[in-house]
Amino acid sequence: MEQTDFLVIGSGIAGLSYALKVAQRFPDKRVLVITKTRIDETNTKYAQGGIAGVTDFEHDSYEKHIQDTLVAGDGLCNPVTVEIVVKEGPARIQEIVDWGTRFDKDSEGDYKLGREGGHSEFRILHHKDVTGKEIERALLETIGKQKNIEVHKHWFVLDLITQHHLGYLVTKSTPDIECYGVYALDQHTNKIVRILSKITLLATGGNGQAYRTTTNPKIATGDGVAMVYRAKGRIENMEFIQFHPTALFEAGVSPSFLITEAVRGDGGILRNAKEEAFMERYDERRDLAPRDIVARAIDSEMKRTGTEHVYLDCRHMDIEKFIEHFPNIYAKCKSIGIDVATQMIPVAPAAHYSCGGIKVDEWGRTSINHLYACGECSSTGLHGANRLASNSLLEALVFAHRCYLDSVELIDVLDFKEGIPDWNAEGTTEPEEMILITQSGKELQQLMSDYVGIVRTHTRLQRAMKRLDLLHEEIETLYESTTVSPQLCEVRNLITVGYLIVKEASFRRESRGLHYNTDYPQKSPILQNIVL
Repeated sequence: MEQTDFLVIGSGIAGLSYALKVAQRFPDKRVLVITKTRIDETNTKYAQGGIAGVTDFEHDSYEKHIQDTLVAGDGLCNPVTVEIVVKEGPARIQEIVDWGTRFDKDSEGDYKLGREGGHSEFRILHHKDVTGKEIERALLETIGKQKNIEVHKHWFVLDLITQHHLGYLVTKSTPDIECYGVYALDQHTNKIVRILSKITLLATGGNGQAYRTTTNPKIATGDGVAMVYRAKGRIENMEFIQFHPTALFEAGVSPSFLITEAVRGDGGILRNAKEEAFMERYDERRDLAPRDIVARAIDSEMKRTGTEHVYLDCRHMDIEKFIEHFPNIYAKCKSIGIDVATQMIPVAPAAHYSCGGIKVDEWGRTSINHLYACGECSSTGLHGANRLASNSLLEALVFAHRCYLDSVELIDVLDFKEGIPDWNAEGTTEPEEMILITQSGKELQQLMSDYVGIVRTHTRLQRAMKRLDLLHEEIETLYESTTVSPQLCEVRNLITVGYLIVKEASFRRESRGLHYNTDYPQKSPILQNIVL
């Protein structure tokens, strides 16, 4: 058994910034960060475009950023949350600058601000086309200087510990469910450890691996969402899965390489197989329309022309400026034989971001006491039915700070729960065939991509649910009889996430934002957020 004052699950921008704040506030308390692979292997690391924030008050304003966010969210944003994030964001950005993050500046020392789809002004701070990697680097260097932060790498969290593990019946209607810590698998020793904590923060990232084609790394398996759902916590808006319009098309390659929206912000033009610029047929904002609109437009063009991708044309752009701003994209394209100065880039939509997740309030509190969530695994109300580009890193910083402010008020009145039992592995054996696990994962990705993608129908969702029921039954049987492993638990978590996406998509009998159902093409004036 281990004990820690603050337990942080996940090592991206949300988890690390929270860990750093509580460690600096309480140098005498233990802060434990758990990550299931390397500490830098996070969704944050792969964020290219940048972080949105109002820093140029001569041309921009909070009101403009708020309005852009509300328009992108298509009527489902929480206006209070939007105002909180937009207005508190610049101070949080300054903190990561103070911690060593280097955003690109011009010769006069002013930030080089980019513009992306859905934004009315240039407000995206970036570090070339590897902004997330730069933020992660700065945070890790600062974390390394804190003596009271301990990091467990290659530990896999299995479940949250609640009253359920003390023998009580816990249901969705149980009042005051409490989190006492987690059970985690130490992959170095292959032993399952009880980790008791006073405060637990989930910063476990997204669930892109539920789909066959995604920009997310292999670790994005919805672990936090699945754990909270099993613990009878509240989940909302899982039907709103954002497909990034422009992932580099490479047949059979996963994860897909992201071509940041900032390329279109700098002038890149989408063209179909006939080299026609088609976005003007779908939206007056053309290539700078919000992501849901652009992704559906590309999907429509691909189906209309019978092709697997469209093209992003950058041939008219200044190649030297392109290489300066997007060196990583230029090098990647060149590595597969594409010269962006003379050739168009083949692109197609890929699952990218989950706008829903663990329901939290304005302080990052979940429906389970002493359990907080922030970052992509949470649903704060900021994104509504569609995320405005580059708002995700901003949200993570703002809500990590708010979780910090709220949790430090509790830490001295909490104590560790006694009587938590060891993990019960009685009757389990090593799996006879790993293919039973790996094939279930492939089947999930296939059905989610085919039936629960950019465009949905009621029949497809029904078919997906029937297949998910069978996969759930098979994986639960395997889970009850087999020694746990990260592979088994990730597939189990992904099946839970798939169920939540399909269930909430089935309830939403309208088309709004990222959820587009051809059987219900109109918006409903009645439906709001769907909570499970």
